[in-house]
Amino acid sequence: MTFTVRISAWNEIGAAARSVREAVFIVEQKVPADMEWDNKDSDCVQALATDEAGNAIGTGRLLADGRIGRLAVVTGSRGKGVGRAILKLLIAEARSRGIAEAVLSAQTGAREFYERNGFTAVGGEYLEAGIPHVTMKLRLA
Repeated sequence: MTFTVRISAWNEIGAAARSVREAVFIVEQKVPADMEWDNKDSDCVQALATDEAGNAIGTGRLLADGRIGRLAVVTGSRGKGVGRAILKLLIAEARSRGIAEAVLSAQTGAREFYERNGFTAVGGEYLEAGIPHVTMKLRLA
């Protein structure tokens, strides 16, 4: 599968990123829309993955404090390196901004994915939008 991942601002790629997050979080995982849309997107660095035809297939975001979040890949594109490419690009962006540590709230089902990419779980499991999560960190500097 051929895809590209780029960093952009919400005002440039928001509609495409929104479509991915709606499909994954709201429709598939049943996250309430009012929990998904937190009004932080315009303040974040956004990553968008697109396939050869230009369709949005994955997204993620980086907050100024080093939090990585809203990482999502549409069903048909999972297991093909899209999520890893998005994560790596967001980590590189965090490093370029001098952020010392990346932090994320991982769904427990994705814990191994993040561990394979250098993150370590800290603390216990908790529920977020009714889904078990764990806080994970990666030292960048």
